[in-house]
Amino acid sequence: MKELMEYRIKIVARLREAAREFRDACKAVSDPFAVIEGGWTLHQIAWHTRDVDKLIYGARIRQTLNEDNPEFKNFDADAWMAAHYNKDEPFAGILDEFVMNVDELCNTLSSMPREAWSRESRHETMGGELLLQLWVERGLAHIEEHLRSLKKA
Repeated sequence: MKELMEYRIKIVARLREAAREFRDACKAVSDPFAVIEGGWTLHQIAWHTRDVDKLIYGARIRQTLNEDNPEFKNFDADAWMAAHYNKDEPFAGILDEFVMNVDELCNTLSSMPREAWSRESRHETMGGELLLQLWVERGLAHIEEHLRSLKKA
């Protein structure tokens, strides 16, 4: 049990750190409209990463904390981008909001009771018995995936 709690402390710390690394990597690129990954610009990647963190993984974590066994719908990132992307949204604002959202989430994770990590949820395609911890791990993996792409560019 001690190792599991240490792992959870480390994953929260890494989540906070990864958000800052992502922001710094974005700021290191001089043109936010440079194409970086799969035809997406840096601005689009930052926008997407912020929205997925807040509206998908962050929301799933909070909902799992506050509801009994919630069920989540599948998320189509390309459809969300097509319907909601705003190329005129200030780049610095996207990055600042992203870090703020991650910080708030990390504060929530750090202050919740130990047993909350094992609260369950369901997903329309992944099935049931999905622990809150899974959504934290997936949120971190998503940030790190885009961070690796930025570092390669």
